[in-house]
Amino acid sequence: MKFSTLASLSLTSLTAVLAAPSSASYGRSPSKGAVFALTNAVDNAVIAFSRNEDGSLVKTGTFPTGGHGQGVDFDTQGGLQLSADHRFLYAVNPADDHVTVFEVVSGSSLKKIQSVYAGDQPLSISLSSTGFAYVLDGSVASGIFGFKVDRQTGLLSPLTNATIATSSPIGVPGTVTFAPDGHSLIVTNKVSSTIDVFSVASNGHASLGPLTSVASSGLRPFGAIYGKSNTLYVVESGLPALGNAGLSTYHLNGGESPVLEPLTKSEKNQQTDGCWVVVTPDEKFAYTASFITAAISSYSVAKNGTATLIKGVEAFTGEGSEPVDLALSSDGAYLYNLLRGSGAIAAWKIQADGSLKSIGGSFGKGQGIPVADGASGLAAY
Repeated sequence: MKFSTLASLSLTSLTAVLAAPSSASYGRSPSKGAVFALTNAVDNAVIAFSRNEDGSLVKTGTFPTGGHGQGVDFDTQGGLQLSADHRFLYAVNPADDHVTVFEVVSGSSLKKIQSVYAGDQPLSISLSSTGFAYVLDGSVASGIFGFKVDRQTGLLSPLTNATIATSSPIGVPGTVTFAPDGHSLIVTNKVSSTIDVFSVASNGHASLGPLTSVASSGLRPFGAIYGKSNTLYVVESGLPALGNAGLSTYHLNGGESPVLEPLTKSEKNQQTDGCWVVVTPDEKFAYTASFITAAISSYSVAKNGTATLIKGVEAFTGEGSEPVDLALSSDGAYLYNLLRGSGAIAAWKIQADGSLKSIGGSFGKGQGIPVADGASGLAAY
């Protein structure tokens, strides 16, 4: 009887241990999903991968946009964007001034449903929570170009067929991104080291110019993204100085006259040419990619939106790998990085302390991602 009781308790304990989630893992229980990479080749295309529960990727197809890339990287963040419900994918074609809309079918396959004019040299696109989209045009006179998004069909309808200028025609924009409530958006300007803030009306029309243009906390602000809160995360290239890349955070005071207030002023990571940034869904961690030093840097984020460096080199992507766009799985468990120099996608599982554990090195090499030839744009769920 005693043996049976002990055996029963042991089996119960063992079952509980096996069923308990690993404390080393971060985010919700890993689920399946997909990752998409934009070739930005002359004949532009999206390379699609299904994502397994362990974060590994399997190529599922190559899907032409029907448009033209420019063969050199965008030098912007956000050239490929998924809708919040993962039903539609939006890809820019900078060499022919169009955006392609795909329907996502069977998890990772794509069906082209629209190609629409989006201004001169579209480089980045942001989707709002209120059913609108703005494209960042990077031509000689940079600006933003707006659309209404049909949430049922994913199709884009131009708001005005006109580009709204940013604060500087030679600012060299880095990205466009909507605030969480959809009532404002920002554009980073690298050369002028400023961040433009536009208001967006309930009908989707942006102000006819930035309401404010604030000085960046660091040199050459590049990629930027809002978390679910009103905290804006901006990575700074820091060039021409070496080892000068950093991450700044800002709080958005919204309303009719949105204002950005600095929280973290360029928390340096000792890397060079920081260009891309992501933040986990719960806003506990942020990651940046530095192009020249091939490093992924990790940051912890406090509840008040301030960011603190964890490691300047959380992951090294390899000599000549040229890391560009970053993307997170929607469950916050996996981080992906498009390697322009290698023609591949690096993958990591995010650990509970924000550290990164490599998953199989990289994926997609030799499967259609151009090598050292301008691949730009990464999206995942």
